[in-house]
Amino acid sequence: MYNYNGDVMKVLCIGHAAYDFTMPMKEYPKENKKYRVENAVGCGGGPASNAAFLLSSWGIKTYFAGVVGNDENGRKIKEEFKKIKVNTRFLEVDPNNDTTISFIVVNAKNGSRTIFTKRSSAMKLTKEINVKADLILVDGQELEASKKAMENNKNAITVIDAGRVKKETVELAKLVDYVICSSDFAEEYTGIKIDLKDSKCLENIFSKLTSEFKNVIITVEDKGALYQKDGIVKQVPSIRVKQIDSTGAGDIFHGAFCYCLLKKYDIEKCIMISNIAGAISVTRVGGRYSMPSLKEVMSTYRKCLKK
Repeated sequence: MYNYNGDVMKVLCIGHAAYDFTMPMKEYPKENKKYRVENAVGCGGGPASNAAFLLSSWGIKTYFAGVVGNDENGRKIKEEFKKIKVNTRFLEVDPNNDTTISFIVVNAKNGSRTIFTKRSSAMKLTKEINVKADLILVDGQELEASKKAMENNKNAITVIDAGRVKKETVELAKLVDYVICSSDFAEEYTGIKIDLKDSKCLENIFSKLTSEFKNVIITVEDKGALYQKDGIVKQVPSIRVKQIDSTGAGDIFHGAFCYCLLKKYDIEKCIMISNIAGAISVTRVGGRYSMPSLKEVMSTYRKCLKK
């Protein structure tokens, strides 16, 4: 994949890097009980981190900028990236803090996940990211580094994974070309509960969001995603799957969406392919281990077009 200069296209993902421990359970644990977990999955995680992993596995030259600790989990994250050929030139090692860890409890009854994350607030990127990127994806974790990278790449397409309403996330969302936000973000930021059956409700939500942000897409989990065209809010449904573990599905959606932007697909095709990538991922346990191949996603996409 090449840009208009004939160079290989480059993506820069900036943000959160963590090591995930995923524990599937027969049901959500009750307070003051002991449980024995039969299976547990350990792998790297984090919104921008997972998106970088997917993009590289789909053949995009990808850089990841974030911070890990000088410990075993940090080394595992770096090794995972190297295996999939993510460039780790801007992955900093903080000698004074441990790598962020996330404990993820998956309820096997419905595939929902609950995440507990431990991260030091002192962990921040300190070095300048000097790469010319065609697309930049940020997740709100590294405010100053993200702003500087976007300033240095004024022609790059910019995207944010807006999962939660935080000061840093909102500030970055006002600067980027595409705001892909969760339903939680949309509802908290606008103060309006999403009702997919109420077109006026959806129009009011988009009216508030688009008054401050460009090109808003709202992910609504297994219901797909919403976008607005010519003042009309449209829903692009997802495919039906049996959900086992929803960990990382949003991150995978974002990575796939960035891939589609580079391919210059129209917005509905971008969302449809991203929905499929996210949906396939929830049929497997563990964020990194659940990532579908490009071939698998595009094969499913072509099948959907024939229906």
